[in-house]
Amino acid sequence: MKMINVTKWAVVIACIGFMAFTVQSTKADIFTFNLTNGNSAISSYPGPYASVLVNRLTTTTATITFASLINSGNIYLFGDGSTVAVNVNAASWTLGTIIGTNSGVGFSPGPFSDAGSQNVDGFGIFNQTIDSFDGFTHSSDTVTFTLTDTSGTWSSAANVLTPNSHGALAAAHIFVTEFPAVASNGALATGFAANVPEPGTVGLVALGALGLAVALRKRRSV
Repeated sequence: MKMINVTKWAVVIACIGFMAFTVQSTKADIFTFNLTNGNSAISSYPGPYASVLVNRLTTTTATITFASLINSGNIYLFGDGSTVAVNVNAASWTLGTIIGTNSGVGFSPGPFSDAGSQNVDGFGIFNQTIDSFDGFTHSSDTVTFTLTDTSGTWSSAANVLTPNSHGALAAAHIFVTEFPAVASNGALATGFAANVPEPGTVGLVALGALGLAVALRKRRSV
C-alpha cells in the first residue's frame, strides 16, 4: 500500500485555508442608496434620479460612484456646479482622482475640480462637493472618486458618509435629457436631487396632512 505524505497534504490544506481566508477578508464592503427627491426644477420628472455606491476598500479608503438612472424615457446626467456632493463622516480626508464617463453621443465629461464644502440648493451644506467644467455637453452618467480618511477609520461602508443638517447623505446637479443621451439634443430641465426631500417639500406635505386632518374632524362633528 502506498503511504500518503502527511506533511505534503498538511501544507496543501493549509494553503487552501489561507486562500479561503484571504478571499473572505477581501470581500467587498458596499453600501448603496438612491437620490429619490428632486427640487422644484426637476420634480415633474419622476425619480429616482441616480444611485450612489460606497465601496469601502480599507478602514481608511473608500470609492464613491454616482450612476445615472433612466426613468420614463429620460436619463438623469450629472454636471456643472455641485455636480456631485457627499457629506463625509470624517474630521479630515483627502480626495483622490475624479473620473467621469458618459456613454451618450457628443459628450466630453469634465474636467472636474474639488469644490470643497458647499450649500447644494435646498438640501443643505455638504462637506465634499465636486464641480464639472461648463454645462450639459460636459456632463457625465457616472462619476467616481476615492476618499481617504486622515483623521480616523470607517467601521463599514455605511459609516463612510453621515447625514448633513437636512438629513442628506448625498446630492447631485441633474440634467434631464431623453434617453439615449445625445449632446446636441440639449437638456429638458436642470436641477438638484438628494436622498431626502427639500425642507419646503416636507413642510408642504405636513401642512397638507394637517389640513386633511382638520377637514375630517369638522366633517365628523357635523
